[in-house]
Amino acid sequence: MRTIPVKTNPPYTVTIGPGLLRDCGARLRERIPPCHMAVVTDSIVGPLYLETVTESLSAAGYAVSTFEFPAGEESKNVSTLSDILEFLARERLTRSDCLIALGGGVVGDMAGFAAAVYLRGIRYVQMPTTMLSAVDSSVGGKTAIDLKAGKNLAGAFLQPAAVLCDTDCLETLPPEVFADGTAEAVKTGVLCDEGLFALFEDGTLKADPAEVIARCVEYKAGVVERDEKEQGERKLLNLGHTVGHAIEKCSGYAIPHGHAVAAGLAVMARAAERLRWTSGPIAERVGRCLEAQGLPVSTEFSPEALAEAALADKKRAGDSITIVVPKEIGTCELLKIPVSELLFVIGTGWEA
Repeated sequence: MRTIPVKTNPPYTVTIGPGLLRDCGARLRERIPPCHMAVVTDSIVGPLYLETVTESLSAAGYAVSTFEFPAGEESKNVSTLSDILEFLARERLTRSDCLIALGGGVVGDMAGFAAAVYLRGIRYVQMPTTMLSAVDSSVGGKTAIDLKAGKNLAGAFLQPAAVLCDTDCLETLPPEVFADGTAEAVKTGVLCDEGLFALFEDGTLKADPAEVIARCVEYKAGVVERDEKEQGERKLLNLGHTVGHAIEKCSGYAIPHGHAVAAGLAVMARAAERLRWTSGPIAERVGRCLEAQGLPVSTEFSPEALAEAALADKKRAGDSITIVVPKEIGTCELLKIPVSELLFVIGTGWEA
């Protein structure tokens, strides 16, 4: 069992290990007094884990209500958010109560955003069930929904009261869903740690995913503590996301987030190397690592289509956009470029 502190205001802990959903009630009683717990989940996770969680919460003395919505990125919208808020109101949750996000990144975003705006903010707990949400989205307090114009364009910052990451959940993931989460982990290795990146090359990821999750969470926790509202350093976590979000949008969100980010990361690594922004060759190594996890390193969408989709990216500011450039494995930097140059950069790295 690993416990990682996140020293935001207020602070919280990320607990990583097996059996946490079964014991969630007792663990939450250590920090949250008896109250009304509203569990939000989706149609895939609910049948697997909802009963276990509600029984544990009830045994610990919590009143429990549940809400389930159709799984998938297509549910990450204003309509689903409205449904969750109406559910919370019907159940008469107060500011002393708590919402639980039980699921992957979409559930975490939806439940977190609902917690941020219901009654101008109530507590919530993240219980990630996918590799992607475990290594990345459950930590840091970023919540959002998609708009027709683009991904994650409406949202709020709200740090969770706790994160319980049950590694047993990884055993029920289909291979492609597990792979989807490894994209964010590989991204973290490129960002911060040659040693972490090497874990994806030597097989440690599949042999000991808890170690990889802990390493990724420790890095992200440090970044969030220093830059909670993404004014500077935290923007580095968007490595691969400008192109990745554009791929998601162009596909009508049929391509899952991690696969899109993997392709976006590969495009940016090739572009950086070809434009001599790197300290040496890195693109081939990044590409091999992604492919070894079952992830794509290219996209069928044209540079023109990707650049156009990226114009709605929230990292754009007026006539400029900030991209994350990998210098070498373990070191990246932010680069502000004119929007007019984005097509050239994407086109440079587009072809493998």
